[in-house]
Amino acid sequence: MRNDHIRTELPGPKARAMIERDARVISPSYPRDYPFVMSHGRGTQVWDVDGNRFLDFAAGIAVCSTGHAHPQVVQAVKDAADQFLHISSDYWHEQMTGLGERLAKIAPMKGGEAMSFLCQSGTESVEAAIKLARYVTGRPRFIGFLGGFHGRSMGSLAFTSSKYTQQKGFFATMPGVTHVPYPNPYRPLFAGTDQGVAVLDYIRMLFERSVPAAEVAGILVEPIQGEGGYVVPPDSFLAGLRELCDEHGILLIFDEVQSGIGRSGRMFASQHWGVKPDIMTLAKGLGSGLPIGAMVASASLMSQWKRGAHGNTYGGNPLACAAANATIDLVAGGFADNAEQAGGYFTSKLRELMRDYACIGEVRGRGLMIGMELVESDPARTPARALCDAVITRAFHNGLLLLSCGTSTVRFMPPLNVERAEIDEAIALLRISLDEALAGTRG
Repeated sequence: MRNDHIRTELPGPKARAMIERDARVISPSYPRDYPFVMSHGRGTQVWDVDGNRFLDFAAGIAVCSTGHAHPQVVQAVKDAADQFLHISSDYWHEQMTGLGERLAKIAPMKGGEAMSFLCQSGTESVEAAIKLARYVTGRPRFIGFLGGFHGRSMGSLAFTSSKYTQQKGFFATMPGVTHVPYPNPYRPLFAGTDQGVAVLDYIRMLFERSVPAAEVAGILVEPIQGEGGYVVPPDSFLAGLRELCDEHGILLIFDEVQSGIGRSGRMFASQHWGVKPDIMTLAKGLGSGLPIGAMVASASLMSQWKRGAHGNTYGGNPLACAAANATIDLVAGGFADNAEQAGGYFTSKLRELMRDYACIGEVRGRGLMIGMELVESDPARTPARALCDAVITRAFHNGLLLLSCGTSTVRFMPPLNVERAEIDEAIALLRISLDEALAGTRG
């Protein structure tokens, strides 16, 4: 099978012209993987400026949770735009308060009641979480995890360690963050034991030898690690973190920027394990494409902030809040369930591919947050970096938009309303792309 909707060479003439214009005026710091120049999108399908049609299994880095231009989201934004575009977070309006009420109703926070601080992005939500944790505990230190990605502003960057690219050239970031391994059952760092238990023991050792637990404000962790490789931790790990935090008066902060809002098949990934955080960060899929983030915390914590302790200009923007309100309604109304069912189907199809391709070391994930790790044919399962890059590139040329994560993992994060027929098409295109990439690496 080949995608007969690829009508020009890639990039096509209009795309090349746009890329040339862009190179003269836009920062080269954006990590663009391949030359896709978008014209429009509907659901899981997108078209470039030359009329080529693609399946979007990247979804704007897990942002377009309800697909491209979902009519209910678009209408909500249009209706909000007819009223006003901005009033600033110094005042009140229905969309902002309504979103706070929705988040308070669905957020699985320790202590029950929740309050939200609204912002524009994931990194801002993490910055707010860091500030709140320091403010209410009076403690200066934090624990983060190797492989984690939490943003690029200077506070969140101090935690980010999925690759050194984001850190290089920006030392020193915020002080006080100590990194520990994230438990990876496929690539264990600790021999002969449950990786989650081993990491918890490692943190306890740090508390005894170099990091006073009484000085740690919070532990920031992704319930499912995103940029680090779509790694699902052992089942006991998050509960163990909760117990460790409670023992030492440390706040447990879940970064659900990528895994939240239905992506894992539950509204929040932490709900797979029934573990409740003190603070949670959200963004990406929350607004179906509009820039919005939220730091959600137990009301007992958030209420300690005094007037002016933290704020922003665009937080609670009415258009972004309208999109988020519509998104939550859709996700709660069936899209999270579809993510769980479609994700199970997709995972089964990917595992069928494993029988034909020895280079597929593992398929893992929850819901529609799925990783396929590619490896070399050696006993050490060496990450196949070049092959992973080649598969991503060939998939683009075959009409399938993908991104990588970790060292050599292809990640799949289509819209939560993706259909089985689209998954079947993506699997067929992926098979072609694997064959072409393998032929290229052998050659």
